[in-house]
Amino acid sequence: MLPTPDALILQFDKALRTLFVPAASRRPYPDQGVPEANMSDAEKRHAAGLMRVNHSGEVCAQALYQGQALTARNPEAAKALIQASDEETEHLAWCERRLNELGSRKSLFNPLWYTGSFAIGVLAGALGDRWNLGFLAETERQVEGHLDSHLSTLPENDAKSRAIVEQMKADEIKHAETAIAHGGAELPLPVKMAMQLTSKVLTRTAYWF
Repeated sequence: MLPTPDALILQFDKALRTLFVPAASRRPYPDQGVPEANMSDAEKRHAAGLMRVNHSGEVCAQALYQGQALTARNPEAAKALIQASDEETEHLAWCERRLNELGSRKSLFNPLWYTGSFAIGVLAGALGDRWNLGFLAETERQVEGHLDSHLSTLPENDAKSRAIVEQMKADEIKHAETAIAHGGAELPLPVKMAMQLTSKVLTRTAYWF
């Protein structure tokens, strides 16, 4: 079933808000009450680069889930996707505030990341709910792996960034489990490898730009 004009307008509004309006968090910020570390300029730049990658990843997640929800056939699957998208909005807020605290900025390529991810999400949804939810689960597993790597390379004394990344990781695990519980299928290995390759392009670019 094709999306209605109203649904398309809502998606366009969501895109503009994701890219150009500061996100808000309904939950307390994970680093609330955690003191700022005394870091060197190099450590701050590295932490900012990683948090910029995380922020761009959340931009992609927003686009993916909105695109998937737009073409999902099962109302329960669409609901799970929208709920995941709402929680990813909080991740956007956490990463954005942390970038500001580190004296840095968001990726210049976020509009490109959003557009490409939205198109992939629409395609995934059109393939059917089992593959749609399987794509969500695999996305979250790969994001979890990226967050693990960030925890191993963040400056040891940057407790604020670590608190944010750890809570994001917990949320991503929950999203993957929810997708599987709703009937998500295991993706073919070539699809997983293509996703990993695409992710490497984003992470290496967003770290600097």
